[in-house]
Amino acid sequence: MGIDGVRLGPGHGTHVGPLARVFLALLLAVSLIHLVSQLLASGQLLGEVTQVLLMPMLGGYVLGCTPAPRSSLVRLALVAVIFSWLGDSIPRVLHGDPGFLSMVGSFLMAQVFYIVLLRRWWRSSVLRRPVWLLPYLLVLAGLVVLCAPSADALLVPVIVYGLALVTMAVLSTGTGLKGGLGGAIFFFSDSLIALRSFTDIDVPAQDFWIMLTYILGQFLLVSAILDKDNAAIGAARQQAAGR
Repeated sequence: MGIDGVRLGPGHGTHVGPLARVFLALLLAVSLIHLVSQLLASGQLLGEVTQVLLMPMLGGYVLGCTPAPRSSLVRLALVAVIFSWLGDSIPRVLHGDPGFLSMVGSFLMAQVFYIVLLRRWWRSSVLRRPVWLLPYLLVLAGLVVLCAPSADALLVPVIVYGLALVTMAVLSTGTGLKGGLGGAIFFFSDSLIALRSFTDIDVPAQDFWIMLTYILGQFLLVSAILDKDNAAIGAARQQAAGR
């Protein structure tokens, strides 16, 4: 449908109102500025500021797509986005191991809330198809092997976070192709961070690829959740109308 039909946007059937369109445009603008800054001036002030703005723009998009009172799905997604924002923001003021542990802890909480949200669709996920589950486990095992020699005391929290991350990615497949891609891309983004932090593997334009996959993964995952929420609301309305 066209703009007047209000059924626009990345989610098939996701309600995208005026506020959501504003935040979506802001998210796109901030993302482009941030990604360009990663290519041209990684680690500079512009990149720091725009990274802190990314998740608030995504959260605003979620709020704009959903009417009040919001469902438990939407509330859990918003909490996950808030913890992701903390993971983006805390390392700006804390450095070294405390900053890294705070970042991991914040993103761990984000993954926990995503897991709680996504577990309701586990029967549709790759958990029911072990062959498709194997690549996730192999990637996680490979990362642990590569990172273990240099991780030292940080190895245990990194493994705990890795297990939570792969659980989220696996469960995200239960939402469909879009959510599954989002979870996998998010997993890939954090894998690049692990390689950067604990190995000598050098990926060209690494910061750019980390942030591109992070933004895309989060957006696809949240968009799939909004689709599910919208479908649930539609089904409830149809059921109520049929009584």
